[in-house]
Amino acid sequence: MSDEEAEGEETDAEEPAEEVEEAETEELETVLSEEDIEAELDEAEAELEAAETEADLDEVEAKLDDIEGHIENADLPEPDEDDEDAENPREALEDRLADLRSELEAQRGPYAEDVVEDVSETGTTVEETEWTDDGREELAEVVEAFVADVEEILDVDITAPISTDVDDLAGAIEDAAVEIGEAGLDPDEDAGTIAELEEAAADLEAGVEDAEEWDDLETREKLQAQGFYEHIDNTKDYPPEWHAVKTWEQRGRVDMVILALENFQSNFMEEHCMESLERMGHPDALEKMQEKAQRRDEAAIRTIGNIGEEEGLDAVLDYVDSDPGLAKPALKAVGKIGSEEATQDVADQLEADASSVRSLAARSLGLIGDTRAIEPLADTLENDETDEVRASAAWALNQIGTERALEAVRAYDDDSVYLVQAEAEKAVESQAEPTA
Repeated sequence: MSDEEAEGEETDAEEPAEEVEEAETEELETVLSEEDIEAELDEAEAELEAAETEADLDEVEAKLDDIEGHIENADLPEPDEDDEDAENPREALEDRLADLRSELEAQRGPYAEDVVEDVSETGTTVEETEWTDDGREELAEVVEAFVADVEEILDVDITAPISTDVDDLAGAIEDAAVEIGEAGLDPDEDAGTIAELEEAAADLEAGVEDAEEWDDLETREKLQAQGFYEHIDNTKDYPPEWHAVKTWEQRGRVDMVILALENFQSNFMEEHCMESLERMGHPDALEKMQEKAQRRDEAAIRTIGNIGEEEGLDAVLDYVDSDPGLAKPALKAVGKIGSEEATQDVADQLEADASSVRSLAARSLGLIGDTRAIEPLADTLENDETDEVRASAAWALNQIGTERALEAVRAYDDDSVYLVQAEAEKAVESQAEPTA
């Protein structure tokens, strides 16, 4: 056979494989319509409701994975960018798919390995924490009760010693975790047993959290030595530290509130200390608030605004061009500080995507009072699509109060938006008032 004949045969042999590959590609590229995808989602939802075992859930999850691919490949209409209320078919399908995935995960389990992990983490806490004598006694009771629960639930015998020694307590918890892990519990057949173990693990964790640590005792003794509890005249508030913070706030003692903030580790006390400092708005708290603002602390940003010192401007100014959650308190703070140094940064936010940010930017410019803001505020009043933002721009121009600023508002005395019209009428009235 010649080389040419051999080559021809080889080519002929390859053609069927290529045809198969093309056919497979066409099958993979099958594009479903929005209605077909909705029907698949309906079917997956029904299968999820009927699922009784982990295997059933695995099948539903595989179906959801397929649907995700269909959504990605679907040729769906894009929403009108100029219409905020326009529906987005792709987004609606993706949201429904995400909801089904969440429901699927909620139906899974419970799993014995999750219980083992929780118990082991609690054992690590016991081992790594410094406990008082009372705390160790409390722990011994909690661990003994937990071990007894595990023995009863699994019908096993855990022989680890239980005493007030931390190593013994941590060892007993770990032995119980091993028994749970080796019990071979099935998430379907043994769901009730696993649920009982979850409850026992939760009781263990709660008991360990309630046991007295040395840190708790040392903090209270340290503050006692510095006079933190001196002026508590009643015990109506619990814990007493909360009442002490309120007392020092009433007395204007910023140093004592900051002392509490720096020493107490609970979210409860930190929240109340920050609320006190925010209400006080005292310059003595500025340095501490600047430090916390660097860590994106909203309460610190608000407090810097209440303090109102220009020295605090840099700590909040960067956040005006941030996500709305930080931009809004930052804009309020900048407005209260009132420094013209911030005018351009704030004016830039009149173009922000979120209308609430644009509105606060306008009001901040009004509080700052810089006449350079008149033109961008006038443009916002004329062109912004949101009534709230236009009303804020009108208010800000009235706050600036120069003739040019007032003139920019007066033309809107018959505006269809009541708040804009009301601000325009104020500007008209100011023109009619005799000059002193």
